Parts: sequence; C-alpha cells; structure tokens
Amino acid sequence: MRYSILLFSFLLLQSCAGQSKLIDAEIETVTTEKLQYYLYYPAEYEENPKEQFGLLLFLHGGGEAGGELDELKKNGPPKLLVEGKEFPFLVLAPQNPYKRKWWNVNAVNQLLDSIIATNRVDPKRIYLSGLSRGGSAVWDLAVQYPKKWAALAVVCGMAPVPYAHWINKKLPIWVFHGDVDKVIAVDESDRMVKKLKEMGYDVTYTRYQDVGHNSWERAYTTDELYEWMAKQKQD
Repeated sequence: MRYSILLFSFLLLQSCAGQSKLIDAEIETVTTEKLQYYLYYPAEYEENPKEQFGLLLFLHGGGEAGGELDELKKNGPPKLLVEGKEFPFLVLAPQNPYKRKWWNVNAVNQLLDSIIATNRVDPKRIYLSGLSRGGSAVWDLAVQYPKKWAALAVVCGMAPVPYAHWINKKLPIWVFHGDVDKVIAVDESDRMVKKLKEMGYDVTYTRYQDVGHNSWERAYTTDELYEWMAKQKQD
C-alpha cells in the first residue's frame, strides 16, 4: 500500500512538471540604425533663402548596400548628379548599411523627418523612388506612411499586393519594370498595377520590352519622370 502511494505521488509530480503554460509579459526594445547619406541642394536653395523646396527620397538597390557610400553613385539620381544633372528639388539618398538585410523603413522615415525639420523642405512635396530592393522598400513606405508622399516612382521592386489599398488613393504613382527581369519578376509590378487600377488609383506603367533587371538605367534617365515629380503637390 505504501509503495502504491509513493508511486502515485511520483507520477503526479511528473505530470505537473510537464504541464505547458501561458504567461503575460512585456519588454521595451530599442533599435538603432546608422545611416550614411548624400543630400543634394539645388542652386536655387541658396539664392532664395525664404523659399521651401520639394525633396526626392531615393533608395538604392542591393548592389550598393553595405559598402562604401561612394557606391551609391553607380545608379539612379546619385549617378546623374555626378554626371552634372541638376534637379529643382533636394535629393536625399541614404545607404542601407547591410548587404543582406532589407531596408529598415522606420529608420529611413526618421532620417527623412530629421532632414525636413532642419532644412527648408515643403512637407507637401516629398517624392519617393527606389530600385530593386530599394523599390520594394518604397512600396513598403507607401503602405506604412500613406499620407507622406506627393509622388511615388518604383523601379523593379517587389510589391505588397494584398496591402495595396493601404496606399493613399490620391498618390500619383509611376511604375517601371523590364519584362524579362530574372531577379524580381515583372509579374510583381503587373499584379500591383492591375490591383491599383482596379481600385481607381492614378498609375502610369512603363513596361520595357526585352529589358532585364537593370530597367533603372532607362527609368532614371527619363527626363519626363522628374518633370512629372516636380509638378506633384499634396492638397
């Protein structure tokens, strides 16, 4: 009898020790990000000290991530600036510090807010553009901060189609993609553009024939793109 009681007690303890449980808890996390960047000022910025200017936020692709800041000059608006092109607005071009991580869009947004606060930037004329991995981040920023942008230009980026309706319906959008892109399939842009147009968004789609992933070479040398941007202003 005593043996049976001891055995029962042992089994009961084993059973209690193996029970799962659910607890409530809380932790406050802090994430810091070091972002290097280029900031371009048009000549008119100094000539007209009382005037506010638009700003283009440009996000590069994976090839320029995690290296020297100079690598940003390989593509997009930074490349054009090195070649002597002038823009009628400021250009902010940060660098993703990680080769194999997505853009931290919250950190990018904080950087942008800091630049707006310390320069004569018109908050109703903030333009957003990016290519490849940067294009994917641009879609992400448009979804998460929908009322911040006056114009959106995305080049060969992955698209958050299920969340397309989170984007500001008044936002003018221009999408570029090559139809033989083997890195980020053109279907990404096809589906996103179709979804946006079905919902009544103002979307222009430039779908390059026989162009691969480097569609940015043609997209960012399209003068009409910057003329179109400069005309956009939030209500």
